[in-house]
Amino acid sequence: MKGFYIWTVGCQMNKADSERTGAALEQLGLRCVESPREADIVVLNSCVVRQNAEDRVVGMLSSLKPLKEQHPERILALMGCMVGPSHDELRRRFPYVDVFMRPQQVESLVRQVGQRLGMEVDGCLGPLVPARPEVVTHVPVVHGCDKFCTFCIIPYRRGREVSRPVEEVVRECEVLARRGMHEVVLLGQNIDSYGHDLPGRPDLGDLLEAIHAVAGLARIRFLTSHPNDMTDRIIRAVAALPKVCPHINLPFQAGDDTVLANMRRGYTSAQYRRLVEKIRAAIPGVALSTDLIVGFPGETEEQFQRSVEMVRDIRFDKVHVAMYSPRPGTIAWRKMGDDVLLEEKERRFCVIEGLQAQIASELNAAHLGRTLEVLVEGRRQGKWQGRTTTDKLVFFEHPGDLVGEVVQVRITHTSPWSLQGSVVEARTPVVAAR
Repeated sequence: MKGFYIWTVGCQMNKADSERTGAALEQLGLRCVESPREADIVVLNSCVVRQNAEDRVVGMLSSLKPLKEQHPERILALMGCMVGPSHDELRRRFPYVDVFMRPQQVESLVRQVGQRLGMEVDGCLGPLVPARPEVVTHVPVVHGCDKFCTFCIIPYRRGREVSRPVEEVVRECEVLARRGMHEVVLLGQNIDSYGHDLPGRPDLGDLLEAIHAVAGLARIRFLTSHPNDMTDRIIRAVAALPKVCPHINLPFQAGDDTVLANMRRGYTSAQYRRLVEKIRAAIPGVALSTDLIVGFPGETEEQFQRSVEMVRDIRFDKVHVAMYSPRPGTIAWRKMGDDVLLEEKERRFCVIEGLQAQIASELNAAHLGRTLEVLVEGRRQGKWQGRTTTDKLVFFEHPGDLVGEVVQVRITHTSPWSLQGSVVEARTPVVAAR
């Protein structure tokens, strides 16, 4: 056995899980290859938050069945949120899959690979830290979720919240920074609840302060926040620490209080608006992104219009909008009917998308002619790309190799989704200025 291939769909947490699975396989002496046909081990990291994500996983599994039949010695593994506590139904549907792994649980795959290689793997693996991290690397700091929103399957698949100790996260960031990471994105399904289960109850603000001292690290971000757990302490930490990017993802999910109650979100639209005002007062120039569901069971046109008003009034930098998708096992699936027609969901989706495109266009147009600091992540379609501290995607041309460098880019063109410009100055990464 020589090579492995990992296919990933879904959130940043899945991406981080895949990176750590790859790190484990590399420690066993395997290398990452470019396609499933080249691989002795194929891992699919799944997502079931939306039906279209689950459909992609099923399609990929089906496409691999002939390859597995031709080469039965290859190991095919399914991991991620598609894998629940019981695997019986999955084994019936996909009998050609060798290993089923719940999120973060790679031990069964490691053991099977070890058996094939004739290795005793217990206790032989070091920390699962990527050997070649990207310029921007995701680091999970709290796994699971305790919220049990009625639409969400995550608590049932990733379990209850478990925080990693501050010292452990800091050590991982130090290793990653030495290996080339310049920006860390701290991850949690509900990251603002970080630390409530640890001795001494450190919070996200304490973690941000500790990571801020890591040498060679230019930027810190965190995802995803819950309005109920976004404390004054966290807001003050973002405002006070230069490396922490002034960018907060704060899902509101619905603008109507009845819909919010049916979702079990635990706040009202007025409370959410007051929190936004507090954040903007404390962190001048902060960028806000959000998540929104349209077509939740029972949502009327009048209730939907309150979501439209929320988007129009707050003027988010980004809005991630999704049509409600019933997830088997969730409270909404068990107790509420999916009674909003697909055509109506699609119309509402387009209304939000169109409104947000207009808002984002206006917000981004304000950067025309300005010079912004950009951390360069790589190339796409012949241009360098990177992001500002406020998470604006910027493209520009330059003859040199700028991966990992911080550059000053004068913006010459704007659109709702990205900025373009030309380099004024390039330098090595330092503490990010705002």
